[in-house]
Amino acid sequence: MTPEITAILGVGIALAGLIVSLSIRTERRFERLERRLERLEQRLEQSEQRTAERFERLENRFSSLEQRMARLEGMLDGLREAMFGRAAS
Repeated sequence: MTPEITAILGVGIALAGLIVSLSIRTERRFERLERRLERLEQRLEQSEQRTAERFERLENRFSSLEQRMARLEGMLDGLREAMFGRAAS
């Protein structure tokens, strides 16, 4: 083998090693990124679930308040009629 061919083969082998090493490193980084994204998705799902539960509780509370307000309005209307009669309406 001539020195040129040896040098070319040496450079080729070095480049192949570099490419393999970089692709392994890149693959590991992607795997770490995928794991982080999976954890983030889980946290987001939990957050969405908690938010939905909170909104449901708020809706229930507002519904209860609406019913109580309607009851009070009815009582006030009845009291007003009892005190002033229907002629004042």
